[in-house]
Amino acid sequence: MLEINYVPALTDNYIWIVARPGSRLVAVVDPGEAEPVKQWLSAHDLSVGAYLITHHHGDHVGGLDGLLAEHPAPVYGPATEADTIGQVDHRLAGGDMFSLEFLDAAFSVIDVPGHTLGHIALVTGDILLAGDALFRGGCGRVFEGTHAQMQASLARLRALPETTRVYGGHEYTQKNLAFAQTVEPDNAAIREAIDTVDALRREGKPSLPSTLGEEIRTNPFLRWDVEPVRRVASQRAGRELINPGEIFAVLRDWKDAS
Repeated sequence: MLEINYVPALTDNYIWIVARPGSRLVAVVDPGEAEPVKQWLSAHDLSVGAYLITHHHGDHVGGLDGLLAEHPAPVYGPATEADTIGQVDHRLAGGDMFSLEFLDAAFSVIDVPGHTLGHIALVTGDILLAGDALFRGGCGRVFEGTHAQMQASLARLRALPETTRVYGGHEYTQKNLAFAQTVEPDNAAIREAIDTVDALRREGKPSLPSTLGEEIRTNPFLRWDVEPVRRVASQRAGRELINPGEIFAVLRDWKDAS
């Protein structure tokens, strides 16, 4: 049974540590900063067996050099961004699978372009390491791809089992759910999620992970085909919208401006 630990970093990043009880090696996901990970490893007397990278942004790879100097290990990352990242020695693309023996775990790779063109997500069992593609209650900004690409990427993630646990890269949940409630003020599942998350944050706990089932019920960026969401997006656009990519684009632009 895998364990997922979190290391807060920078302003609002989470660096996820994938571990298996009994193993002295862990996988470090998207280390945007080195020192917090070094401290965590020292405190738990563990070493790094692999680094898993979802995309090239500095807040997800900025700690790699510092960590590799003390904890050398293979770096798995997106093939089309490997040259930009620099330290990737295992290039991954959608449809690939790889195993980490120290975790006794197999990972599958999903291409999720949009936030960046080469962004990937990693799945093992019921765990989704989503990077900045999917957050609790939201999704990443569309920096390099198109809105249509991002919507198609989220559709691939939405097709995973609803029991999948979603580990995104940032603590954005309260703002995300506030926007979700603006889109769907009558959605009781959003109200329930807000109450749950507010309680977690008051206790200083992370709001992540959520489950994909919760996201399907609450996250407007996965609800392009739900009538209240389609209707409010159409009203905002001033015309009838049917195409999922267009509905997503209106929602994403609305969120960006909020």
